[in-house]
Amino acid sequence: MIPPGFIHDLLARVDIVEVVGRHVDLKKAGINHKGLCPFHGEKSPSFIVSPSRQTYHCFGCGVHGNAIGFLMEHTAATFVEAVEDLAQQVGMVVPQDERSPEQRERAKAEKARQQSLTDVLARAADFYKAQLRKSPRAVSYLKGRGLTGQIAARFGLGYAPEGWRSLASGFPSYDDPQLVESGLVITPDAEPGEDAKRYDRFRDRIMFPIRNVQGEVIGFGGRVLDKGEPKYLNSPETPVFSKGRELYGLYEGRQAMRQRGYALVVEGYMDVVALAQYGIGNAVATLGTACTADHVHKLFRHTESVVFSFDGDAAGRRAAVRALEAALPHATETRSVKFLFLPTEHDPDSYVRELGTEAFERCVETAVPLSRQLIAVAGEGCDLGTPEGRARMLNQARPLWNLLPDSLLRRQLLGELARQGQMPEAELQALWLGEPAPAVGPGTSTEASPDKPRSQPKGEWKPKGEWKAKGDWKRKGRDEEPRPAGPRAAPATAADHTVRLLLQHSELWDGLTAEDHTLLHDLPGEHGDLIRWLERELTHHGAMPWAAVEAGLAAADLADAAGRVIRPARDLGVEAEPAKELAATLRQLWLSHVKAEIQRLLAQPRLSDADRLRYRQLCQRADELKGAGGAEAA
Repeated sequence: MIPPGFIHDLLARVDIVEVVGRHVDLKKAGINHKGLCPFHGEKSPSFIVSPSRQTYHCFGCGVHGNAIGFLMEHTAATFVEAVEDLAQQVGMVVPQDERSPEQRERAKAEKARQQSLTDVLARAADFYKAQLRKSPRAVSYLKGRGLTGQIAARFGLGYAPEGWRSLASGFPSYDDPQLVESGLVITPDAEPGEDAKRYDRFRDRIMFPIRNVQGEVIGFGGRVLDKGEPKYLNSPETPVFSKGRELYGLYEGRQAMRQRGYALVVEGYMDVVALAQYGIGNAVATLGTACTADHVHKLFRHTESVVFSFDGDAAGRRAAVRALEAALPHATETRSVKFLFLPTEHDPDSYVRELGTEAFERCVETAVPLSRQLIAVAGEGCDLGTPEGRARMLNQARPLWNLLPDSLLRRQLLGELARQGQMPEAELQALWLGEPAPAVGPGTSTEASPDKPRSQPKGEWKPKGEWKAKGDWKRKGRDEEPRPAGPRAAPATAADHTVRLLLQHSELWDGLTAEDHTLLHDLPGEHGDLIRWLERELTHHGAMPWAAVEAGLAAADLADAAGRVIRPARDLGVEAEPAKELAATLRQLWLSHVKAEIQRLLAQPRLSDADRLRYRQLCQRADELKGAGGAEAA
């Protein structure tokens, strides 16, 4: 928990003009500063930063807030990440009451170590850019790929010379251990008594700096100019770089994602740069690895629509399956995931260069929705004209369908799969969810025929006298209120309960951990929208009574969304201990999150040693969550 007083002091010391100016080109306009809004596409500036009020406001799209809110909106940082970033800039230490002094010192040292590595990598990026200008051969290669100097500068492209120790001329000491730790230099294992020979990892390659969402260089990708293996060479895993979580081009493409309304995921660095050259600046690339759930999770913090683009060959189809598995845990009816398959002779780079931007955009419009892709993957190699083929298709579809979060999309897909498998939806639901199948025999009906009464007397019926009840019998239900007509409300979920409690008791927010904040911030659909709105409001105003929250929700057009999470819980009455109930619902959310992570690991064809360790940790965490729930219930 970060004390409110610290937030107040931090905002008093931060200069919002300086913070926003790192991301937006601002010009003085009277007492304020003005620039193009980074949150929507515009040609004339309507984005105002006020140094007197320490706020920003866009008269075009309506966004507004303080320095913390800007970082959260623009860089997709969590509240805690934004506070820590600003605190570091002004030399303040964020109080972390739940951590011991030793833990705080270790975290501080790790932060300093990471900053030192990014400084080394930034210096290397400047060195490679300077070498590009000195290499006619490298410049000629980029021009041959249709790239201009402007686009090369935008992405910071460079060139690693052919020599084994070229970086020695770019750094004061080639023996600096951080050159090895950052992945720039390799030190092979030496025999005892021998000196290890150092040499550059990247040699005779076009260099693509990889930036995080804050714009810091965290790694490189290098491409050969001529024939050679490997075609692409990436930085190794380091304290600041993990290829399973980072995306090339995300920093450069965030604004274009907002303008175009979607993120385009491609397979190569050159695809990203070539598409940007032709005006399609919303592309990102995975870093020589299959698309992971972490990649998808990061993209959905910037946009609600993702299009995966793959080559049409067998390798592209396999990559699409991995991307489908990564996207399913994050897919809901409020998010769009599609799959684009280009002709086998093309990749995005060659397609856009040969056929142009409009032709590529028409391909994007015809991309396959996630639901159809799931059915296509499940039906691979199945003859749906036979019972055996349909059974196999359903068997292959089940693990994919299980990856989906509980949502309307999941129910819709169940019905579609049942139709494809020529099986009653109720029976498939019972089979997959472990529910009893409806007991309806042949020739029976759940309703009486309107033309024929259920029973007919043989003759005229006459009463035998006044009937009297025995004992203290009452006509049950006669005096009770009639049940309301209409469809029953959907049962409230753990996410419903959690969001409801935080909206109605906003003072509980500060009692949650940073990990809890991140989990809630990343909830899908309307739940995440409400939490992100609440997080921003609490940043600006602190804890508020329900009346103020309700008014704010109405002003933000979120009243209907709030009503949908509150309405299913109205029949439960007023909770006696909101904090205790919130802890219980959060535990359910964490358990669901851990189970989804376990399923994601089990869906992988092969687990690395790190994955196996992660799997054991997740299983232990799940047992702890279950045990905590049982102990509390007891």
